[in-house]
Amino acid sequence: MAKSKVTAEEALAFHLEPTPGKFEIRATVPMTTQRDLSLAYSPGVAVPCEAIAESPETAYDYTNKGNLVAVISNGTAVLGLGNLGALASKPVMEGKAVLFKRFADVNAIDLELDTEDPEEIIRAVKLMGPTFGGINLEDIKAPECFIIEQRLKEEMDIPVFHDDQHGTAVICAAGLINALHISGKKIEDVKIVLNGAGAAGIACLELLKRMGAQHDNCIMCDTKGVIYQGRTEGMNQWKSAHAAKTELRTLEEAMVGADVFLGVSAKGAVTQEMVASMADNPVIFAMANPDPEITPEEAHEVRMDAIVATGRSDYPNQVNNVLGFPYLFRGALDIHARAINDEMKIACAHALAELAREDVPDEVALAYGKALSFGRDYIIPTPFDPRLIHRIPVAVARAGMDTGAARRPIIDMDAYELSLKSRMDPTASILRSLNTRARAAQSRMIFAEGDDPRVLRAAVTYQRSGFGKALVVGRADDVKAKLEAAGLGDAVRELEVVNAANTTHLQAYKDFLYERLQRKGFDQKDVHRLAARDRHVFAALMLAHGHGDALVSGATRKSAHVLERINHVFDADAAHGAAGITAVLHKNRIVLIGDTLVHEWPDEEDLADIATRAAGVARHMGVDPRVAFVSFSTFGYPVSERAEKMHLASDVLDQRRVDFEYEGEMTVDVALNANVQKAYPFQRLTGPANILIVPARHSASISVKLMQEMAGATVIGPILTGVDKPIQICSTVSTANDILNMAVLAACGIG
Repeated sequence: MAKSKVTAEEALAFHLEPTPGKFEIRATVPMTTQRDLSLAYSPGVAVPCEAIAESPETAYDYTNKGNLVAVISNGTAVLGLGNLGALASKPVMEGKAVLFKRFADVNAIDLELDTEDPEEIIRAVKLMGPTFGGINLEDIKAPECFIIEQRLKEEMDIPVFHDDQHGTAVICAAGLINALHISGKKIEDVKIVLNGAGAAGIACLELLKRMGAQHDNCIMCDTKGVIYQGRTEGMNQWKSAHAAKTELRTLEEAMVGADVFLGVSAKGAVTQEMVASMADNPVIFAMANPDPEITPEEAHEVRMDAIVATGRSDYPNQVNNVLGFPYLFRGALDIHARAINDEMKIACAHALAELAREDVPDEVALAYGKALSFGRDYIIPTPFDPRLIHRIPVAVARAGMDTGAARRPIIDMDAYELSLKSRMDPTASILRSLNTRARAAQSRMIFAEGDDPRVLRAAVTYQRSGFGKALVVGRADDVKAKLEAAGLGDAVRELEVVNAANTTHLQAYKDFLYERLQRKGFDQKDVHRLAARDRHVFAALMLAHGHGDALVSGATRKSAHVLERINHVFDADAAHGAAGITAVLHKNRIVLIGDTLVHEWPDEEDLADIATRAAGVARHMGVDPRVAFVSFSTFGYPVSERAEKMHLASDVLDQRRVDFEYEGEMTVDVALNANVQKAYPFQRLTGPANILIVPARHSASISVKLMQEMAGATVIGPILTGVDKPIQICSTVSTANDILNMAVLAACGIG
């Protein structure tokens, strides 16, 4: 997948809005009444304090220790930026914290320590030990990182894990297991050359030796060449442990006949001549970031039989640490582990390798825009594989229990696996899939309101993210001024600004519009004003004539007004089967609500139509539809004429023999709560509903707004469906990101 361009302005805005930073702390218990406060703090809090003092292991029961990791750095080796110091490393550590949460539902807090003294770091982390269930060390330079990690592992009774070392090592090992499987070689037989004797390189070689690689078959190199027995220049105890008994002195010499190359060094460190000299079916893991030691294209020019992996997402076989650390900690935390030992890391590597050899789920293929299957270009699972959360921690936990690292072993592993599945956030994979499909579609997106800075920022991001061409309806001088004010002045040359004055199609637009409106009370002057002066109508006319592929509007005017204008050009009303479906994303769930835009007071036939439209939207998003017709009554009680149509809508779908689940009428708690559904064993839903069809537009609007304001739900929509061309109408309170999401939906043809 192609990488999208990220500008400095966009990156800063992302970290600034809506609030500075990338996460916040929220209470998990009620904190509203005096009784709540008395239980949460004094005097109630004294009871768990005394319990923990008597039995320290109960801290895992009464506090968040068991799901809390500290992400700790002193900023001496920040990404590829070097020694930026503790404060400047904070954005990276916040980012690591949100990755823990996103991929494995692990709570993490970043702690930046303003010292380069290993002893001070060791003392500080040890003193904080009671707070956390695990310690993730990050971006600490070598060799201090070795000293700090080793001492902390020896002196603390919770997992201490330096991800720069072991995260890379685990994913590298997983990929190598499969690469050797494909090439028909065994780890104990292969000659391995590693270039880059820093934290990651040393950890990679140590783990592979634990897995069977022979010391005499492993050659480590650094900037001064081969690390051999007797060398004194640039050596330390960690390098010396891997010094080989060899006459080889340069990387070029070492590569001759090598089966495996592992690179954690620098761009261009490996030449095509070196690759050509390797053994048959060579394995090349060029993991330097942002640019590999040699690109896959360069390697394959001279060796078509090579299996190549890099650290980049735009090449196959990405060695990505996010495949490891979240799930290693998830498994370790869930057994209250004393450490993450080598056996747990090896179990993680084998579980990842096994996962890559299995059939890839459809949603993964949908997210990446292509079918994936085990082979030379797919030896490592993708970071967005939904199986990772319930497969890798299980393997890690088992290894931890088998090796005595667990304080509290898991008894029912099947139940544990089910609990892990419930931690999966489906919304992220859905949005990822939509973005990938939008990039593949390359739609020319018409942004109707080019006088609004939010719309312009969304248009710039749409184009720079590689989704397609952005066409902005507006005046060129106004667009330029607003982009400059937003710090995006360089984008003026990228966007295509269109209006009635600079198009050659205006007369064709007016003729088309007059044909549609002449019997609806509009004369030619009215049509001219609409086509030439109303941006919503003009944008819709562009779309109708194929001068764009999709349309986004509504950021500056009420949705009803925009829909009325669009109806001049398209049949986007209830009579023609249109509907508005809003996606509500909250607490790892997605629920579609309809109709939020078109039908004011639908009857049972309309409700059945809306349900069918919503099911189509759900499937476009990769969601298996389960429809509930909701009301204030459940299966006929209390009796009400207003609730009757919700019951009749199910009868209509019975007659139509639709191919999705549906049930009703029912209250919202019955629709969304699997435990409440058990009280009605006759009902037909196989799980909580993900589509709610409500009695009227006002109840739909109230439901969405209430969730948005009171629960902080993310709202996408209303998604206009049932119209000939992809058109999406935003809310007037939309952010630039909201508008971008609507453009992505339109680009995917959802509607």
